[in-house]
Amino acid sequence: MSGIDIDHGGVISVDPDVLREIARRTDVVAGRFDHAHDSLARAYRVIVDAPGFSAEVDTVELWASGERVARLRTECRETATSTLLMADVYEYVELKAEAAMLSQTDPAASRRLILQADRLAQSDERIPDMAAELEAQWQLDRFRGLLPVPFLPLAAGPFFAAAVAAGVRSGLGKVTPGETLKGRADPVTVTPVKTSTPSAAPGSLATALKRMPTATGAQVAVEKYTFPDGRTRFVAYVKGTQSVGVGGAEPWDMKSNIELYQGQRSASYQATIDALEAAGAGPGDVVDVVAHSQAGMVAAHLSMESEFDVQMQITAGSPVEPTLDDDQTLVQIRHTDDPVSELSDGSAEGTGSDDSFTVSREADPGVSLGDFRMDQHSLETYTETAAMADASGDPRVDELDDFWAGLARAETIERTEYHAERVQDHP
Repeated sequence: MSGIDIDHGGVISVDPDVLREIARRTDVVAGRFDHAHDSLARAYRVIVDAPGFSAEVDTVELWASGERVARLRTECRETATSTLLMADVYEYVELKAEAAMLSQTDPAASRRLILQADRLAQSDERIPDMAAELEAQWQLDRFRGLLPVPFLPLAAGPFFAAAVAAGVRSGLGKVTPGETLKGRADPVTVTPVKTSTPSAAPGSLATALKRMPTATGAQVAVEKYTFPDGRTRFVAYVKGTQSVGVGGAEPWDMKSNIELYQGQRSASYQATIDALEAAGAGPGDVVDVVAHSQAGMVAAHLSMESEFDVQMQITAGSPVEPTLDDDQTLVQIRHTDDPVSELSDGSAEGTGSDDSFTVSREADPGVSLGDFRMDQHSLETYTETAAMADASGDPRVDELDDFWAGLARAETIERTEYHAERVQDHP
């Protein structure tokens, strides 16, 4: 198992304004080294000019100390200058990415951002090339361990490689602002198959992933949290693909995968909404989502177009990345060697609130039997990665403690697991 990376999910992991503040402070330090160098130079001059004084002081070492301080001053100023340049490069990437995102929904705002980026580029001709290199490296890091694809049969490798490339080029792996699912879903029936009253809320990413439905045939579990003041909120746990069939009774199949990826309303999406409504969730209710694989596409559209108020979304191995608002938190767990996860077209600017983050790692380096089983995409492997994140001590992961604590304040938890089927005799 390889180590994990945790960042905001885009090219830019550091706020440009934070970099500029670092540059300012570094320049202040350089000024102090400048003052120290002047003081040492004056002391040296006094000592060598005073008769007999230099015999009592190691003037060679004093001069060398001044030279070392001068080098530190130069290094600080060079660091401040390069940090300011990187801040401009990062801002240029952010402006371009945001402009591209707004090009369809707000062309005027998009043009303004492009003008800002162009003015920034004019301030230093190195900025566009450095930005291109930064994005290219980000893309390489995203696919670490994926290509060449080593698993089952040999023809599958090029197929998945082509699928990943097509997803990135087409933009289908990114759900953009204003994008809604089209068409009508196949009719489904949703039936409760298991009820329980959990004694506690989940307290970590790993325990949240472990709360996926366990009843035979269940694809969705909905937990209703009721608080002492009467407020309620819901958490939906939605499984990934359950069948490689196309259009059979199982809604979580390849047909739904293709429909969702191409922006069509699927039976699995409809079944998830029906399960939430059956559990008592209505328009405006807070519904948080924990999702694996195909369910990540369901979660994306629940967050962006449903009538529910989705404030927290946790996905593992999702084939898409949503574009969330600043008040919605997105936690993505991704394996760079998982071809399903890499169907997503990650955003250069990241997405969601400032508390959003992406946990990534190469789950199964090299070639192994796990590649034949696609272990790098399994819920169990993603749960291992989630546990690694929980134990990392990263402040972004630790900030989730407020979310878990909020759920833990519920007076009662009612959990229902649902089984959905397509209606096979629909016209």
